[in-house]
Amino acid sequence: MNPANPPTHTLADFDFVLPPELIAQHPAAERSASRLLDGRAGLPVDRIYRELPGLLQPGDLLVFNDTQVIKARLLGEKPTGGAVEALVERVLPHHEVWAHLRASKCPRPGSLVRFADAFDAEVLGRAGPEDSLFHLRFPADPLQLLERHGHVPLPPYITHADTADDAARYQTVFAARPGAVAAPTAALHFDAPLLAALAERGVQRAAVTLHVGAGTFQPVRVDNIAEHRMHSEWFEVSAATAAAVAATRAAGGRVVAVGTTTLRALESAARGTPQGGALAPFCGETDIFITPGFPFRVVDLLLTNFHLPKSTLMMLVSAFAGHAHVRALYRHAVESRYRFFSYGDAMLLQRHPRS
Repeated sequence: MNPANPPTHTLADFDFVLPPELIAQHPAAERSASRLLDGRAGLPVDRIYRELPGLLQPGDLLVFNDTQVIKARLLGEKPTGGAVEALVERVLPHHEVWAHLRASKCPRPGSLVRFADAFDAEVLGRAGPEDSLFHLRFPADPLQLLERHGHVPLPPYITHADTADDAARYQTVFAARPGAVAAPTAALHFDAPLLAALAERGVQRAAVTLHVGAGTFQPVRVDNIAEHRMHSEWFEVSAATAAAVAATRAAGGRVVAVGTTTLRALESAARGTPQGGALAPFCGETDIFITPGFPFRVVDLLLTNFHLPKSTLMMLVSAFAGHAHVRALYRHAVESRYRFFSYGDAMLLQRHPRS
């Protein structure tokens, strides 16, 4: 597909009717027992996630996002007694954070907010894109305070309060680098037996880090999707992962992104290299917005959960696998009662030949 002449789409093109009872409120009893819709080509095939090794080839490279979800949600109150809810978006040096705050009246710079009846945070002012966040200073290491006093930042469509089960299951088994406020959900389906089976199959592994922000749930509010502006997220593609991608390519293997966050990291890093050139290491920010017509450079296959109607992630998977094909897969998923969103089922997609 010629990126200079991408197809014209409006927000309505990424809408679909989803019965609310299909929104998964809890994870499957076993991670790898979730359903997997094989949508690589032609008619969809209903599978189970633990069948994945048989769908990949020796020499393929699975790339995971090794970010770790932090307990980013804090409940507190202002000195006046008014309730405050914070969602930490980013941890900064010097015990500082950027956070979303919900309160009846926004706290002023210089004021204090007491969280979990345990510690006070100073409000330094507004920060972030368009001053949409609050800049706070904690009295000690924010990661330690969040782990002790925070709550799992479950997505807004999960209606129950977080539990110990959520603390374990809204986290991948290989999470290593704390900083995300939402899980890379396609990777939630992997457990130790599945990883062992993939290794035995000869499937290689590599990792990127992308700290998923709360903006992943930000709705698109414009009909002309070209006018939408993405939130920025920090990511890193290491030299080792870039080398693993190059070695896979040289040996004729395929690069399989586990989740849209992994795909965004890989394709963001590739934007700075010549078309067809080797993937280069990168560490920094990305606000990449992938819509139909996007020229993919790295990823051949994508494992991904089912996404919200009209979301930027629906646009991403439509760009990757073809708009009409993805719409057909979603119709099948609804008719077959797949479970949707973060705790739901997943599908395997192949890059459209014209992408």
